[in-house]
Amino acid sequence: MKKENFYLFMQSVPKAELHIHIEAVITLESICRLYEKRFGKKMTKAEQAALFTYEDLNGFIKAFLQVQDLFTEVSDFDYVFDDFARYLKGNGITRCEAFFAPSAFVKKGFDYGEMVKNFTKNINKIKKETGIDIKLLVDVSRTFGLENAMTNYQLMKSHPSSAIIGIGLGGAEQKGPCKDFGPVFEKARADGFHAVAHAGEDVGPESVWDAINVLNAERIGHGITSIQDEKLVDYLAQKQIPLEVCPTSNTFTKKVVQTIEEHPIRTFFDKGVLVTVNTDDPVFFKVTLLDEFWALHKKAGFTMDQIKVLLENSFKASFLSDAQKKKAIKELDAAWEENIKKYE
Repeated sequence: MKKENFYLFMQSVPKAELHIHIEAVITLESICRLYEKRFGKKMTKAEQAALFTYEDLNGFIKAFLQVQDLFTEVSDFDYVFDDFARYLKGNGITRCEAFFAPSAFVKKGFDYGEMVKNFTKNINKIKKETGIDIKLLVDVSRTFGLENAMTNYQLMKSHPSSAIIGIGLGGAEQKGPCKDFGPVFEKARADGFHAVAHAGEDVGPESVWDAINVLNAERIGHGITSIQDEKLVDYLAQKQIPLEVCPTSNTFTKKVVQTIEEHPIRTFFDKGVLVTVNTDDPVFFKVTLLDEFWALHKKAGFTMDQIKVLLENSFKASFLSDAQKKKAIKELDAAWEENIKKYE
């Protein structure tokens, strides 16, 4: 399929995205507005370029924290959700399970309860206006240690919201091994929350094993170093533990792969692992979900039928109910059949 037709077709079919950070969908235009509000002057072209210049995962995390630092009040999140809605609609995403990391904002003095009210208001507004279903996972954060992670979890638990369905573990993987955060995840699971964890992004397969065995994570964020352990790949396939793969993000960090062509997603897929496709941080990596699928089609040899399986996987791996999953996949099938011949 030609690129233009591919994008038009893929935009027309419903999708789920399961690994994306809400602050990373904010556009450069919104960043500039926040910068001017924060510092009382316009952001220069050089400052804009410097913000998005980094060579490794730690450099990216530093830039991510810089963007978070531009927020001065809870209402600034309205910019995030306006940009988020445009991103989701433009990529044909009907279900999104996104991460929010509260640590930096709580440290700045933001009231967690007020943030949750803002998120719930915006998410309900997006649902009403577009039909897009957004749920949040609170990233308790490995970067600041176990005590901070437990504090984040307690804040989440004490401010319940229909928009928040569970916890995640993100941040610098080398600084915070999964096994250190077992107590937080044990509490979350006991309280009925979903639990996912970034693992195997730039640490070896032992990190993925710990996410499974210590955290009892229901999905693994990235998980690409699993390819280094044949037994782990077989286990993931056997147990159908989903991987939230983010191809462009993974090639950027260059810890495991340098190019899309050598990305292990192809092997995972061929071995029956339940792989899903995601963007991670669209603005920071200059990528959309449609771009990710085009790269897999063009560079990694995924046929259109295989791409359809990847789309189905994302709904299967979501935290929708079984009935909702069946309905979503049925709608995907119908849209696929209705539009595929138009663009082939």
